Amino acid sequence: MSKDPNHQLAAVMAEAGASNKGLAKRVREVAERHGDHLGTTHVAVQRWLDGGGIQRQTAGYVAEALSDKLRRRITSKDLGFPGTALARLPVGVTSYAASLAETLSTLETLTHQRPEDRSETEVPLPDGDVHSAALSWLVSRPDGLPTDTSATRRVGMRDVAAIRTAAAFFMQLDFQFGGGHAHKAFRHYFREDVLPLLSASYSSNVGEALFRAASEMAQLLAWSAYDSGNHALSGRYMMSTLRLTQVIGDRVMGARILTNMSHQANYLGQAPRAVTLARASVEGGRAAAPPRAMALFSAHEARALSTAGDHRGAGHAMNEAERFFERADSAEDPEWLSYMDEAELTGEFCHCFRDLGQGPDAVRLAVRAVKLTDPKYARTLGFCRMVLAQSQLLNGDLEAAVTTADRAVEAGDALQSARFQRYVGDFQRQVSVHTHSPLVQQFNGNVEAAMRRLDDE
Repeated sequence: MSKDPNHQLAAVMAEAGASNKGLAKRVREVAERHGDHLGTTHVAVQRWLDGGGIQRQTAGYVAEALSDKLRRRITSKDLGFPGTALARLPVGVTSYAASLAETLSTLETLTHQRPEDRSETEVPLPDGDVHSAALSWLVSRPDGLPTDTSATRRVGMRDVAAIRTAAAFFMQLDFQFGGGHAHKAFRHYFREDVLPLLSASYSSNVGEALFRAASEMAQLLAWSAYDSGNHALSGRYMMSTLRLTQVIGDRVMGARILTNMSHQANYLGQAPRAVTLARASVEGGRAAAPPRAMALFSAHEARALSTAGDHRGAGHAMNEAERFFERADSAEDPEWLSYMDEAELTGEFCHCFRDLGQGPDAVRLAVRAVKLTDPKYARTLGFCRMVLAQSQLLNGDLEAAVTTADRAVEAGDALQSARFQRYVGDFQRQVSVHTHSPLVQQFNGNVEAAMRRLDDE
């Protein structure tokens, strides 16, 4: 039975000026970049042109190779390879992307993955890849916006405004209900409504605003995957988003991504990595970031140093954060930084003192953080209450600690966050030495009941 020629592949190859041998060579190079070894030759390319079948992984490499050549995103579907879109990113793919096309291809692949589908074989990014990415970003020069696109669609500021509005909406959902609440809708919006615009046509002003908005959306996807407990997926989102900021040289957002990566490493108990990433964010953002952003970056350096048990270093970083925050109103901030207020800074500091084992200071600041935090930031408020409970326990006040933790669990909203659930679990382990206490027994029962209610909602 004869096959129909693949006219879509032929058309894109003609546009790219790629011969059969040339495309085969590029496909081998892309595969090598991903740690894969293919023996693709011009014979295989001709077979695809004649309508022959292709492996899903190979189709992705072909699309990436032609994307690199054309400097715009090409998908497997664009090449007449239906049903070959990658469902999962290979576990070994953790490197910092060499090009914008590779970055967009990786981001699209990630949007097909659900946080709840994490595999036991997937682990957070290796130290070597993380440190290499941070260094690459620190010494990078902006790629510059693509100028040779042949796309017919024209992007305007109205499109950018729509992305920013959507980002604000998804951020509020994340703060109030946890990262997993709307991740499916978020992924779909990013894949179908944001990524295609990056390969469209736009003016330099619109293009810069577009890439800033897209980076904000991508980091929200990374953060929500982190909050859902899928650290491998989150790390890959963060790595790709860091690379996306390099296109227009957005040093402030790039430094923020490094801060997020430090936050995640700290959460996972990887203190040395957390310190390195936090310091990279401080140094990388120093020349361009407004004081409010620098306060955020310095506060996370303090968090990492506190986890590492460096009392002197943590104190110095907290002082730096305070000095930056005192000048927070002296410059214009990006919209995404609006959450970084006194409550947020105080919350970071109470974590620091808790991790340094300084109970009285931790209690004092945690009480203030709880008082200052707007209830619309339900998850943040839940974290602060749990830190207050742990700090009260440090001071030997079991009754106050259990009462505070009980109130945090009773509030309910934050329970949809995998991170908040771990805060609760950590507290339960800390009070397990008082297992015969009626207060502790009642608290454990309340936690079980709250989790059952969550399953029913």
